[in-house]
Amino acid sequence: PGIVFNDEIGAGGRHRGAGLGGGHDEREQTLNQLLVELDGFEGNEGVIVMAATNRPDILDPALLRPGRFDRQIVVDAPDIEGREAILGVHARGKPLSDDIDLKVLARRTPGFTGADLANLINEAALLAARRRKKEITMLEMEEAIDRVIAGPERKNRIMTEEERKVIAYHETGHALVGFALPNTDPVHKVTIVARGRSLGHTLSLPEHDKYLARRSELVDELAMLLGGRAAEELIFADPTTGAANDIEKATAIARRMVMEYGMSDELGPMQYGKPSGEVFLGRDYSRQQDYSDQVAAFIDAEVRKLINAAHEEARTILTHHRDAMERMVAELLEHETIDRDRVEEIFYDVPKWEHARDGSLRIKYPENPVFPAQRKAREQAAAAAEAEEGESVTESLKLEHKPAPRPRPAEA
Repeated sequence: PGIVFNDEIGAGGRHRGAGLGGGHDEREQTLNQLLVELDGFEGNEGVIVMAATNRPDILDPALLRPGRFDRQIVVDAPDIEGREAILGVHARGKPLSDDIDLKVLARRTPGFTGADLANLINEAALLAARRRKKEITMLEMEEAIDRVIAGPERKNRIMTEEERKVIAYHETGHALVGFALPNTDPVHKVTIVARGRSLGHTLSLPEHDKYLARRSELVDELAMLLGGRAAEELIFADPTTGAANDIEKATAIARRMVMEYGMSDELGPMQYGKPSGEVFLGRDYSRQQDYSDQVAAFIDAEVRKLINAAHEEARTILTHHRDAMERMVAELLEHETIDRDRVEEIFYDVPKWEHARDGSLRIKYPENPVFPAQRKAREQAAAAAEAEEGESVTESLKLEHKPAPRPRPAEA
């Protein structure tokens, strides 16, 4: 009895007939021999054959027939409970401070795999050692999350004051639009510190794991992605190349909404374009055009319509809350990184917005829901305004009740 495990079986088990060497291709010969060994004439009772791949779509159908690899088990990224358990395994034997809550860390790491979580703990331990700390604190964990997501901080990159200002407005645009929209993930952190290839980033994390996305969520995500570009246009009237990645992501989302998700009113719930089926030479990323040129023009028009509407919504929100944007920019230029609680305090006067019935406008909620930190900051601002108003009233009363000067005696 035994177990035979074949890792990365996609390297030798790709679909036959797609290569350049025909039936004599060495990959196909390897696959043919593997198929013979799986169900050949010799008995192999007591032997369990297992395999793993990240690309099951490129495997040859013969491998997946009954009697071969007929049972497929999908191993997804762990959910919040799984992440907490994995963090507990990798944290064993490491000195953690009392302020570290693994459940909080699991909530802040959606989409992380087991390897990502192991890397997170190791990065935090290295940071604590470099800082000559005896324990790993939440500060090192937060820094490690940023390292895993965006890469290490690039301290050798020196930016001019003008570039820092542009980046601050860009990231504030993302944060403010995302904060004002009702269907976006909460803004967790905003920073203008350069990491990896990015000059700054706005981190939004969901409150819980998500497996479906509504149309309203995708529309709001488009507006948030274009918030940085809209802020640059609004303030400087001369946009930079910093929004290139945002535009790429927004265009991809809008195109999937139209072509795959059936979220276009004009084209209806239909899917346009199928995978080409090619598994060699990188052609598996292309799509076959199974629609007319006229429909292709409609698709481009619908994608452009979604992008333009999201861009206009971002400009509307930023224009309406210009004061809040200036407060955030000043804070970023001074401290460079702002956490969630401070974001809520800065945006204390920013309400949630919603789509109007015609879908083209946004109106404020009648009763504005606010976060705890936002509510506290709003109450403090109201109290300060009331106190200032009281002082001005008292001063005016003093002036009104000031005794009249006594008449001077007439000179003889």
